[in-house]
Amino acid sequence: MTTTSTSGLGLSGLSSGLDTSGIITKLMAIEQQPQTLLKNQLSNVSTYRNALQSVNTQLAAIATAAKTASTAGSLTAFTASSDTSGITATADSTAAAGSVSFTVGAVATAQTSVTGVMTAWPDASSSTPSITIKTGTGEKTVTALSTNLDDIVAAINGGNTGVTATKINAGTDAQGNPQYRLQLRSTGTGAAGAFTAYEGVDSATGTVLPVTTVTTAQDASITLYGGTGAEQTVTSSSNTFTGLMTGVNVTVSAVTTSPATITVKPDSSKAAGAASSLTGNLIAFFSTIATDTAVTTSSSTSGGTSSTSTTGAVFTGDTGIRALNDQMLSAATGAVTVNGVLTSPSSIGITLTKTGTITFDQGVFTRAMASDPTGTMAMFQTIAGRISDAASAASDPLSGTLTQKITSEQSQESSLNSQISDWDTRLATIQQNYQNQFNAMETALNTLSSQASWLTGQINSLPSYSSSSSSSK
Repeated sequence: MTTTSTSGLGLSGLSSGLDTSGIITKLMAIEQQPQTLLKNQLSNVSTYRNALQSVNTQLAAIATAAKTASTAGSLTAFTASSDTSGITATADSTAAAGSVSFTVGAVATAQTSVTGVMTAWPDASSSTPSITIKTGTGEKTVTALSTNLDDIVAAINGGNTGVTATKINAGTDAQGNPQYRLQLRSTGTGAAGAFTAYEGVDSATGTVLPVTTVTTAQDASITLYGGTGAEQTVTSSSNTFTGLMTGVNVTVSAVTTSPATITVKPDSSKAAGAASSLTGNLIAFFSTIATDTAVTTSSSTSGGTSSTSTTGAVFTGDTGIRALNDQMLSAATGAVTVNGVLTSPSSIGITLTKTGTITFDQGVFTRAMASDPTGTMAMFQTIAGRISDAASAASDPLSGTLTQKITSEQSQESSLNSQISDWDTRLATIQQNYQNQFNAMETALNTLSSQASWLTGQINSLPSYSSSSSSSK
């Protein structure tokens, strides 16, 4: 006996001679057609929603960059340069074009002092000696674990004294014992870092540690307007003069005899970089839309007959996407009023092409910045503001038109998934009904077959009479 199965249930066609399993499979293929249509619809909705989300992500990034670029002062930049070696300057966005000259009278230094040769800390009055360091801001006392110079160094360096200590090898004495010096150095430069070291618990009762000062602590100083009635000396505890000009820091490294000049000029590279980046993102956006709205035509020949087929992309025929594309193009390439005159963005390098996208010529933008930095910046920031508004209107997380479409598609996906799931339950019931019906048919046929066999047996068991015996009687 041969048995086939559908969904794990054995069905025999022994009684009917039918391929009941195959029949059920074909019947279920017909029953599944509505669910198949739902699955195809779900696939299309998901593809469309994914494409919307991709575009929305692009627009959200464009909106953020454009909003930053449109903010007053966000693209303002200056460069500061020096005409003297060893003097550098940096400028931030608060700087202004200008220059200043000065001579360097001194560079900032830290105090460095060194003790005489010793084998151990000279104060032997205690096995755990105290050391006091006095600076211009106060004094700090530390206690060493012993008179061993390594412990002295550790106590000074770990005590936040404003001084660092280093043990320096100084050879050996006549008996061959190793000798050392302690080098003490202020942790910072400038006159405020000058210090005095004492053996003892404070500067009032302690003994000044004998040292030789190798380098004196001093501030850096520069002189402006030298030789005039406005001559002025400016000092700094470090070699950097913060805010010497508004938004400009100057760092010196050597004394000068001739004046050094710091010059501050507008820097168009930041604005040009922002314009290049923003237009590059827009070009990528327009390219995505062009691809997703394209219509593809293909030809084929079979049996001497030629045919042509046309296939649309995910956004082909989508008027909302077309409108969004036009809004972004208009925002990027629409004329801007400059000094009362409508001016094309092409004057700063942003040009609309005949293929429905834009190009950006950074050379044109840079030249425009050089000839009219204020007007060029104002024009670009106006364009960036329009782009930000258009992109935000579509991609805003709450009210954006694309966001709302995505939400609608997600709702439709959820509904379709629910319907498909319902069909899974319904189809399982239908299949079980078919199986039950065919099983019942097989059982009925088998019963009829059994009855037929019984009747045949009964008939065959009846006595038989010949015609000759009937005649003799």
